[in-house]
Amino acid sequence: MKPVKLLAAALSCLALFLPLSFNAQAHDEEHEKVTMLENHPMLNAPGKKAMVLTVDYKPGQVSIPHSHSGSAIAYVLEGEVISRVNDGKAITYKVGQTWYEPAGSRHYESRNASATKPAKLLVFILLDDNGEVLTPLPE
Repeated sequence: MKPVKLLAAALSCLALFLPLSFNAQAHDEEHEKVTMLENHPMLNAPGKKAMVLTVDYKPGQVSIPHSHSGSAIAYVLEGEVISRVNDGKAITYKVGQTWYEPAGSRHYESRNASATKPAKLLVFILLDDNGEVLTPLPE
């Protein structure tokens, strides 16, 4: 097999396992569950990739303060989520509402607004091929 085809095959196999490893690393009982749904290179924007993921919050769960290296759009699928980005005020988003986070934004607060009901987000993020989905902010 030619080296280029071998490399392409190896990368394809790795891409199949990325969602599994991402989900396993991002989930524990204390923090939200992040599930990768899609992860694709952007052919019309070389050096960029697009991801679609869900974020499941149990009642009362909170995300750690973080930033994203890429631009993100969040859509509330279930429940209500409180979000505070950069110097903005905390806003409670309900089912069907969205918000946008420009690349490099600091997401100081993201949590389930309810202590009794779950919440769920659908997130689309566009970032550099080697960009991290989430980087914890220093305390």
